[in-house]
This record gives sequence, C-alpha cells and structure tokens, in this order.
Amino acid sequence: MSKVRVGIIGCGGIANGKHMPSLAKVQDAEMVAFCDLVIERAEAAKQQYGNPDARVYSDYHELLRDGSIDVVHVCTPNDAHADISIAALEAGKHVLCEKPMAKTAEDARRMLEAARRTGKKLSIGYQNRYRADSRFLKEACRKDELGEIYFAKAHAIRRRAVPTWGVFLDEEKQGGGPLIDIGTHALDLALWMMDNYKPKAVLGRAFHKLSQNENSANAWGPWDPAKFTVEDSAFAMITMENGATIILESSWALNSLEVDEAKVTLCGTKAGADMKGGLRINGEENSRLYVKEIELSSGGVAFYEGTSEDPGELEARMWIDAVMNDKELVVKPEQALVVSEILEAVYESSRTGKAVYFD
Repeated sequence: MSKVRVGIIGCGGIANGKHMPSLAKVQDAEMVAFCDLVIERAEAAKQQYGNPDARVYSDYHELLRDGSIDVVHVCTPNDAHADISIAALEAGKHVLCEKPMAKTAEDARRMLEAARRTGKKLSIGYQNRYRADSRFLKEACRKDELGEIYFAKAHAIRRRAVPTWGVFLDEEKQGGGPLIDIGTHALDLALWMMDNYKPKAVLGRAFHKLSQNENSANAWGPWDPAKFTVEDSAFAMITMENGATIILESSWALNSLEVDEAKVTLCGTKAGADMKGGLRINGEENSRLYVKEIELSSGGVAFYEGTSEDPGELEARMWIDAVMNDKELVVKPEQALVVSEILEAVYESSRTGKAVYFD
C-alpha cells in the first residue's frame, strides 16, 4: 500500500486531542472516513483532517463496509470499545483502540480472540510508553541495569482535576473513574518496565469521599455531585506470581500535594529508578550511594527516525509503520488485557472487601 487509509470512529475529545492531529503528521497515512453519533462532530473532523474525498458517517457499521479502509481508530467511550473493535477486525481492518482496552476484562478477552482469529493487528493507545523518560527507562530495564525489579509503584495522582465533560463521570459508559482512566496508564508502564504480566493477587479499594462535595475547586470547574457516579480515587496492592509487588495509586481528587500522573517508581536488586521531577536512577557503587539524573532534552538515539518527541505522534508513526511493514507492535493486546484484568480485580476487591486471586 502506498498510504494507509484510516477511518476514525468517535470524533470527540481524545480523537481531536491525540489521534487525528498525530495521524495528520504521518506521511504514510491518510484519514478517509469519520464516524460519530453526533454527525456535526464527524463533519468538523473531515473538514480539518480528511482527504478531499473523505466520507462521514453516524453509523460505524457503514464505515466498516468500505473495503478500501485499512485501519480503524476506535476513540469512543469505554463501553463501546469491544463491539466496535471486534466488528472492525472482522471487517478486515487493523485496529488501534484508545485505552483502556475495554470496559471489562471479558470484553478485552473477546477483542484479543478476534484479533487472533482474523489475523489483523490490534493495539491499544498507551502513548506514555513513547515518552523520552519511558523509553530510556525501558531500555535500562531491558539491559538488566536495575536487576530483578521486585517492588514498584504506579502513580496516577491528581489533586483536583476531575474531567467534567463527556461521559467521564458515568460509570455505565466508562466502567470506573480515575483508576480506569489514568491509573491504567501508570499500571501499563509498571508492568511493561518489569516485563511481568503474571499477577497472582490483588487487594484494592475505590473511594467516593470527595465526589459529593458541592462547588469544589477543580481544574475544569466544579463537578455535579449528582452525576459523579464513579470513584474519586482508588488504590491497590498487586502481587505477581514471582513475588514482585506493585502499589497502584490513582485519583482525580485527593488531598495530597504529591501529584504524579503516568509515572512509576521501580526498585531492583541492582538499582532503582523514579520519574519524580525528571528521571532518576539510584543505587550503590564502591560502597557509596549515588543518584543519577538523566538529561532527556537533547541527544540520545531516535526512537523512530525523523520524528519529534511528541508521544502521540510517535505512537501514530510506529503504529502505521507496523501495519505497512508488518512489524511487531509496541503495545501488544495480550499486555493490555492483563492491565484490564488487574483493574477489574481492584474494583471487585473494593466491592467485596476481599483479595482477588488469579488462576
């Protein structure tokens, strides 16, 4: 194929904030179809990002009937991820689905089965893997510079930044709040760095402590307590089959001055690392402790030749390259499924007050 022909399903916030502007910078891709339940949003997306012959739909089934479309980006609320992605895979399209993989782990498993059955590529939009600090730290882990990573923290803490638009506060549409929204990014980074996808047990708790406050200070204005049906914060301890332990923390509203989003702390037998105030490596050498701060603003080996350092753009470029040249995916659906399974276990543990054990 000379260019990968892309259809966008869901032309709301994440499509406009990441997917479409990133794809517009990829020379080997062109956006040829746009679908949204609100047809005006699809029309606006076509005007800004579409090629001259781009088509607009309000029904994604009609978009999928276009045999000339190679790739579909699924940018809808979480409850629609599975059905749309599966339909797209079965229609012969490769699929990049926005995170999380699905609202439920069972839906995520259905997506993985569809990808295997159809032989089409399926990836999930965990763009924080493409950040410069993430790439550097992953390479250090790959080279075993930290040794065995047996303890980690996955950070996704906002002090007061509750998204008040769209369906973020709707549990039925999203499946949860900050845990499934931003905690998913932090957990994905931790598992990826550790290269450990075998959970044993999860003990977690989701809280509804600040969500019912009236006229709260918030980055995007006060939320409506009557519409805040998801948790405002959630925390968990995850133990892996090999004994490694991960502490997962997430919040949209929390009385904390430690604010970190999509970051990890890693503790290994040879060294440790964290992303607080930049990327730092710590350890012991010649009977002395050291802290090494990594300069990421210049130099280094390009993750993908000729690109900027924007994670969304790198995600789009490497995804399109994987489709065009049948390359290995950066984010594999098998990995994203484990993230969804753990997130679901946290919610279940919170509901039952008991630990959830994996077979």
